[in-house]
Amino acid sequence: MKQARVASWADVGGREAALVQRCAAGDESACAELVAEHQRMVVQLAVNLLGEREEALDLSQEVFLRVFRTIHRFRGQSSLRTWIYRIAVNQARNRHRFWRRRHRADQVSLDQHIAAHGDFLSGGESGPDRVLAQKELARTLQTALDRLPFDQRTAIVLREIDGLSYEEIAYSLGVAVGTVKSRLTRARQALRSELREARTT
Repeated sequence: MKQARVASWADVGGREAALVQRCAAGDESACAELVAEHQRMVVQLAVNLLGEREEALDLSQEVFLRVFRTIHRFRGQSSLRTWIYRIAVNQARNRHRFWRRRHRADQVSLDQHIAAHGDFLSGGESGPDRVLAQKELARTLQTALDRLPFDQRTAIVLREIDGLSYEEIAYSLGVAVGTVKSRLTRARQALRSELREARTT
């Protein structure tokens, strides 16, 4: 797991700095290049946080609109990737609150989860019993993840799925590193508890 410190403007690579400047100047080819480089990351993060691919695709459009509206303010306070993560997390949090106000269920169906993340099979024989067991594990993990508070779920996704350092997660969430570690500890405890309960039922 890489441990990247928060960057300063002087640390941002020449190519990335030039890309940011071209985007800020309204260069359409530069904007298309930025989207091509970061869209998959944004969509996958949104899928992991929201649980629905259509919502994730819709959210990614909002994220890049926000990126291009505010990119003139980017001064290398982080890597460009981490800055985009921060925007994506904020947009996902806003949408999550919107859903909660309307009592929309967060549960994603198993079929949707498998379509987004694959079948959770890891080589070897894949007979009917093994496939069923893997699907049940996927269902249990996704249910446990969905039950986490949004901020804990986000911390787990950024750390365990996207591989961000504590510093990058702290910047993306706008909190202290200690807060990130605390959220991760609580999230891991909750997930372990859910999995233990699932094994005994």
